[in-house]
Amino acid sequence: MAASSVLFLLLAACFAAGTSAATFTIKNNCPYTVWPAATPVGGGRQLNSGQTWTLNVPSGTSGGRIWGRTGCSFNGAGRGHCASGDCGGALSCTLSGQPPLTLAEFTIGGGGKQDFYDISVIDGYNLPMDFSCSNGRNLQCRQPRCPDAYLFPSDNTKNHPCRANSNYRVTFCP
Repeated sequence: MAASSVLFLLLAACFAAGTSAATFTIKNNCPYTVWPAATPVGGGRQLNSGQTWTLNVPSGTSGGRIWGRTGCSFNGAGRGHCASGDCGGALSCTLSGQPPLTLAEFTIGGGGKQDFYDISVIDGYNLPMDFSCSNGRNLQCRQPRCPDAYLFPSDNTKNHPCRANSNYRVTFCP
């Protein structure tokens, strides 16, 4: 193989590694259907009890949110309503859900930076949730005033670092 071909392959591999994504595995352990939503990537879908949804979130994504919606009904065009966490009647959310909702929030770094993640119940609580990073702390929120979650907008001690572009797990009804 020519030296220029080897150099090209090495540069391509480095570029690909720098543009990696974080993988989010979202699992429904509730005994009922949950309709998780994710913004700004992912949209939303139906998860029956025991089902899992995997999302790849690009490096550099900030202000990301994942939440569970309950009591949903959608037509074939993806329009409907949810009893909690509804996002304008859409199956595939492009805006945040209506309170109450338990939020898994994240910012995915990139370029060697850290990611950050937290749980928030500032906008209310609708489902028990665990949220973890593959090399970070497992956050638990199993009741409305859970100690691992942001409770007030001025609370600034609940954000946790994680190695950039890590794997994450969100579990409803852990």
